[in-house]
Amino acid sequence: MAITTARTIAVLKGGEWLIKDTDADAVFTPERLTTEHRLIAQTTEAFVDDQVLPQLDRLEQKEWTLSRELLKRCGELGLLGADVAEAYGGLGLDKVASMVVSERMARAASFGSTFGAQANLCALPLMLFGTEQQKQKYLPKLTTGELVGAYCLSEPGSGSDALGAKTRATKQADSGFVLNGEKMWITNGGFADVFIVFAKVDGEQFTAFIVERAFKGVSSGKEEHKMGLHGSSTTPVILQDVRVPPGNLLGEVGKGHKVAFNVLNFGRFKLGAMCSGGAQGAIGEAARYAAQRKQFGQPIASFGAIKHKLGEMAVRVYALEALLYRTAGMIDARVDATPHDLNDGSAALAAFEEFAIEASIAKVVGSEVLEFVLDENVQIHGGNGFVHDYPAERHYRDARVNRIFEGTNEINRLLIPGMLARRAAKGDVGVIAAAKALQDELMGPSSMPAADGALLAEEARAVQSYKKAALMVFGTAMQTYGLKLADQQEVLMHLADMLMDIFAAESAVLRATAASAQQAPRASLHLDAARVFVNDAALHIDASARQALGAMVEGDALRTLIAALRRMIKVTPINTAALRRRLADETVTLGRYIFG
Repeated sequence: MAITTARTIAVLKGGEWLIKDTDADAVFTPERLTTEHRLIAQTTEAFVDDQVLPQLDRLEQKEWTLSRELLKRCGELGLLGADVAEAYGGLGLDKVASMVVSERMARAASFGSTFGAQANLCALPLMLFGTEQQKQKYLPKLTTGELVGAYCLSEPGSGSDALGAKTRATKQADSGFVLNGEKMWITNGGFADVFIVFAKVDGEQFTAFIVERAFKGVSSGKEEHKMGLHGSSTTPVILQDVRVPPGNLLGEVGKGHKVAFNVLNFGRFKLGAMCSGGAQGAIGEAARYAAQRKQFGQPIASFGAIKHKLGEMAVRVYALEALLYRTAGMIDARVDATPHDLNDGSAALAAFEEFAIEASIAKVVGSEVLEFVLDENVQIHGGNGFVHDYPAERHYRDARVNRIFEGTNEINRLLIPGMLARRAAKGDVGVIAAAKALQDELMGPSSMPAADGALLAEEARAVQSYKKAALMVFGTAMQTYGLKLADQQEVLMHLADMLMDIFAAESAVLRATAASAQQAPRASLHLDAARVFVNDAALHIDASARQALGAMVEGDALRTLIAALRRMIKVTPINTAALRRRLADETVTLGRYIFG
């Protein structure tokens, strides 16, 4: 049954947060989870704790029958059908609930990958693009785990360049197709029953198909010897003269890019959630280890250097969580505002397209925050973090692929400002007008408003200044390069870093403000986390802006823009050491991530 909640979430367009103010009470936060959401979280956590974590060694021995059994248990609990309508055996939950499942599944990274390929990458495209007959045939068995699914996009010569695929689909007289080619790095590839396969019809029209292992000519290559995720199957999938009936065309011929990219949008968002869940678990491990590990006669958790690490881990995950739940709330608000049939995925599809920028931000920020947290977890464990006896080593290896999964972080960094520029050029988001207005403002005296006496007023003012800095850089880039901006990858990546820091910083401030208004547990620590993140974001945003401006202009023009940048980003340093210590001490006391 779908979760229904009284929503007051603002319905924005993707990227509009850059030019519009948002009220704290119009943002979804983890503290606003319903009772139903929390029950789903508890169910997922109990499943992972009781049934998956004890089996990790067996999974890493490639016992795929065990993987199938665990997927069936997921199906019995309803976890595979979060995004599938009730008519096809699913639960039809909102995207917050779906994200909660992925977040909690993440502590068992190998099985989380198996789960994600099934629930997100195979079931979701069928729900969004499948015909009624296709949904009735495949979705009920995918949601119970009777069938295992996989998603076949990458090839030996086309990873990030997905549209450069060489797999060919030749149309037959009976309107069916014959597929030939090889797909690479396919999660669940060794034992999946159903594959979403992308191929070019007659070598030109990029198209999606539903391919069954039972079709003659479908086979799996050898398991890859990977750095991490040893408990998930990753193989090539080989297609040799595979006859695909006309009823297994997914979507339209030549429209496979809509299937691929929209599924990737949601996959990126869900990957960000899995990274958040993994980071939260690692913070708990690091805190408990630091509390019991003694050096120089006292627990290492008492040392300032370790407090800094634990505090910074908490700060970064806090901001990541804030932007993830904010995005989930925006997606659900957009779906709610769109009249739709519950059995039709069109409203969700439109929402995924709308918030593609935020999905890419979630993926990049999530994977890089997790990387930071796990690296610090190993460091806190010292020599014990480098050996198999402690889970820190496994977590570190398992997480590295997240910066490659679902489009590399480099590709996503190019997409974030690239999509914003395209939408601005079409007039979908008023960024160009805002940038021109800012240019006029910069010609006059400084007009940055002083902070009032409201809670986090200084931080909110700082975020507004960060937005102006990004608009200045964005406007300069559009003026300098015009339609050729897409070729300036270094500038785009600096701009992406600015946008990610801004979205995370504002999300953290809005979450902390709402938590204080709601008198949430540890509300004062919410404020500490937001203050540290916003303070440190100033340094990152200023550096990114300077790098981007230096790459675009020079001489007097550059000096003028740098002077304007200095006027915008005026953040008085705060005592972040004391705030991190408070966050670290509470983390050690609780033995877990304090905001979870």
